[in-house]
Amino acid sequence: MSNLRLLRRSSSSTSTPTSWSSRSWSPHAAFAAATERVRAGTLNQDDAHHLFDELLRQANPVPGRSLNGFLAALARATSSAACIRDGPTLAIALFNRLCREQAGLRVAPLTIHTYGILMDCCCRASRPELGLALFGRFLRTGLKTNEIVASTFLKCLCYAKRTDEAVNVLLHRMSELGCVPNAISYSIVLKSLCDNSMSLRALDLLQMMAKEGGACSPNVVAYSTVIHGFFKESETGKACNLFHEMMQQGVEPSVWTYSSIIDALCKARAMDKAELVLQQMVNKGVQPNNVTYNCMIHGYSTSGQWKEAAKLLREMKSRGLIPDIVTCNSFLASLCKHGRSKEAAEFLDSMTAKGHKPDIVSYRILLHGYGTEGCFADMIDVFYSMESNGIAADCHVFNILINGYAKRGMTEEAMLIFTEMQGQGVSPDVVTYSIVIAALSRMGRLTDAIEKFNEMTALEVQPDTTVYHSLIQGCCIDGYLVKAKELMFEMMNGGIPRPNIVFFSSVINSLCKEGRVMDAHDVLDLVIGIGERPNVITFNSLIDGYCLVGNMDKAFKILDVMESVGVEPNVVTYSALLDGYSKNRRIDDALTLFREMPRKRIKPDTVTYGIMLDGLFRAGRTVAAMEMFHEMTESGTTVDIFIYNIILGGLCRNNCVDEAIALFQKLRAMNVKFNIEILNTMINAMYKVQRKEEAKELFATISANGLVPNESTYAVMIRNLLKGGAVEDADNMFSSMDNSGIVPSSRLINDIIRMLLKKGEIAKAGNYLSKVDGKSISLEASTTSLLLSRKGKHQVDIKLLPAKYQFFDGFG
Repeated sequence: MSNLRLLRRSSSSTSTPTSWSSRSWSPHAAFAAATERVRAGTLNQDDAHHLFDELLRQANPVPGRSLNGFLAALARATSSAACIRDGPTLAIALFNRLCREQAGLRVAPLTIHTYGILMDCCCRASRPELGLALFGRFLRTGLKTNEIVASTFLKCLCYAKRTDEAVNVLLHRMSELGCVPNAISYSIVLKSLCDNSMSLRALDLLQMMAKEGGACSPNVVAYSTVIHGFFKESETGKACNLFHEMMQQGVEPSVWTYSSIIDALCKARAMDKAELVLQQMVNKGVQPNNVTYNCMIHGYSTSGQWKEAAKLLREMKSRGLIPDIVTCNSFLASLCKHGRSKEAAEFLDSMTAKGHKPDIVSYRILLHGYGTEGCFADMIDVFYSMESNGIAADCHVFNILINGYAKRGMTEEAMLIFTEMQGQGVSPDVVTYSIVIAALSRMGRLTDAIEKFNEMTALEVQPDTTVYHSLIQGCCIDGYLVKAKELMFEMMNGGIPRPNIVFFSSVINSLCKEGRVMDAHDVLDLVIGIGERPNVITFNSLIDGYCLVGNMDKAFKILDVMESVGVEPNVVTYSALLDGYSKNRRIDDALTLFREMPRKRIKPDTVTYGIMLDGLFRAGRTVAAMEMFHEMTESGTTVDIFIYNIILGGLCRNNCVDEAIALFQKLRAMNVKFNIEILNTMINAMYKVQRKEEAKELFATISANGLVPNESTYAVMIRNLLKGGAVEDADNMFSSMDNSGIVPSSRLINDIIRMLLKKGEIAKAGNYLSKVDGKSISLEASTTSLLLSRKGKHQVDIKLLPAKYQFFDGFG
């Protein structure tokens, strides 16, 4: 062979000839040159096989050392740094050629080093069983085992998930092989135990190492491995204890040890502790690296503390560390997650300006952020900027865009993006179709949704559960139950479980809330027809639906249907019926059903009593309500703040204000924690019976009770102050509300204007009229009527009103 193409050197190398004739071919020189090319990343798989072709044709034997060097270089060749996709696998394949094609005579006898390299290749190529076979072959050669081969044998056992055997070899058989275990062999087994969630056994082995001492004394790698294992198993206490023990033994933690601890603490959201470890690390003179900062920044980012993450980014740069794309994307995700997508975009721009090229993940994060916030113009700008930065949009990117529009109900825009996606030659996947079909189904465009479904099956995109659920839900809501049934059978024939009762209960509940109870009942019939058993939640939703439309007779008959299919009603079922009777002013029927509950062995709960109390108060049956309240307390049922709200409000509505105030004072003495609704009720009640000072005192104690006045609180105060003629105090109260950032309701503004007009406070009424914007606050008919009044005691001097209301003068 006059010119060996595989040995052509790269332009940067000049020490070796570019070709050899067959007569001058030197195995040693050829393998040395090939080894250098592997390390330089310029040797490909074909070149390596050509080299072995020449070896098989030549008579000159290959020195074992040359072959070992070449195989060792292949073992460490990575796909990112070399033309060879998988160096370890290639090394094994070439060795097999030597064995298979009887080239052994052309190679010096294999040494212990050759076997060690090849066994290591087997582990790196994820073929540990071949490594074990090689070790068996090695033993048959009679070569003496050393610690390196023995450790590689342990590695093969661990990679083959034979950790127990590895422990046995380490503790018992290595001495039979003439080897003494050292820290490296122990560390291999420790890692395997921890990787297989056996960190406690690893700890026992670590303590055994400490007893052995000498070459087996646990080093920083051994300790760090077990500490990391405990953290992986969420045994934080054990990990920290071992860390402290390591320090006491005089073993200094490495950057990996600290980073492992920091990572675990960040994942547990214990950022304060992670900061302490970081500070301890720096104080000990161990410099944090990119991994350390990535853990911290990711921890702060996922915890929503983006300012702290930004601070760490600056600190990282100040230490001369360049944030990698993982760090930057983590920070981007944090900003977008907390509605700060514009700041995320600025950060992305700054990354680009500083030479950190964003990847497709960066753009996905930003697109999702803008889509979630509804900033669609910005989202599209980012989408088109990807192309200018040399990043092609993939299916995931288009799914983000389509989903952003679909979630906001902008189905037409979503469909335009879907068309654009296909126009760019990007094939939709099942997620794309799932988003589109769900959006069309929600919009009631079932025909279009089915068309997309047919399109995806024609393109051999396999529909999943989500796609079927969207279509079946759409069919149920639109009344196409035959089609829904057809789709369910199609699912089952395709090996996909049909929707369960939880799914159908959700559909029935949605229909009932819209008042479409007959349609919901049809879905129930479908459920029973396909052999699915409705549960109590299904029936409770249907009862709620009938109660909502006022059909109490059908609601009550659901109890019979439940009995016929063997479903026992529960307290929620009865509470729903009681609520329906109460709201439909059939309180006697509610009482009858309530008394039936004990006979059915169903105990009323707090919600049940609340429904009955509210119903009795609204029916004006105050005595019966209070009797039921006493019955409730005697039964041991929990009385919560909402029950007190019902009772105090009910007493006040039924002109039993003194009783309400007495009960309120009693509850205050018992240190019951009130909510703002109760205080609003009682302030109004006190004004009603002219206990004005008590009302003002109660208002003043709101903040002391840990509560904040709401719009209703201020409305109660302002209305009652105006009724009492305290116009200035009412104005001041309104200013306090305004200063608190509470927006007044349209109803309150109209009430204030009418009350001021009736009191002849025309100019002050004009001040409130200026707040009417015709949108959130508009004039009510009664307010307009009062403004138009030109006769009687409520005459309005139009000239005192704002200019835009003086047109009322023409209607006198």
